[in-house]
Amino acid sequence: MKLLIITSLKEYLPQATALLKKAGVAVYSVNTTTGVRTNDGGGLLDDWFGSHSGEFDSIVLFSFTDVASAAGVVDLVDGYNRENNTGFPLRAFVLPVEKTSQ
Repeated sequence: MKLLIITSLKEYLPQATALLKKAGVAVYSVNTTTGVRTNDGGGLLDDWFGSHSGEFDSIVLFSFTDVASAAGVVDLVDGYNRENNTGFPLRAFVLPVEKTSQ
C-alpha cells in the first residue's frame, strides 16, 4: 500500500481529480490549504509555486492506494505538467505505508 499525495492550486482540482480517475483511483480525500512562498532563501523547492511569490489557494489530495495506481498517477501528473505549462505545476508524491491498524 502507498500513500499518494497531489498538491496544486485550488483552480486545478478538476484536472487533478481527472488524473486520479484515469489512473483508477476511485477513493481519495481533498483538503484546502493556503500555500505560501516568500522570496527568502533558496533550495530544492525554489520552483514549488513557479516563480511567483505570495499566498495561494491550494489543495492537497491524498489516497491510500496500490503501487500500480500510485505510479500511474505520478506518470499522468508528469505528462500533464509537460503538456500544460501553467507556471503552477501539479505535484505528486508516493510514500510507503509501513504499517496500518486493523
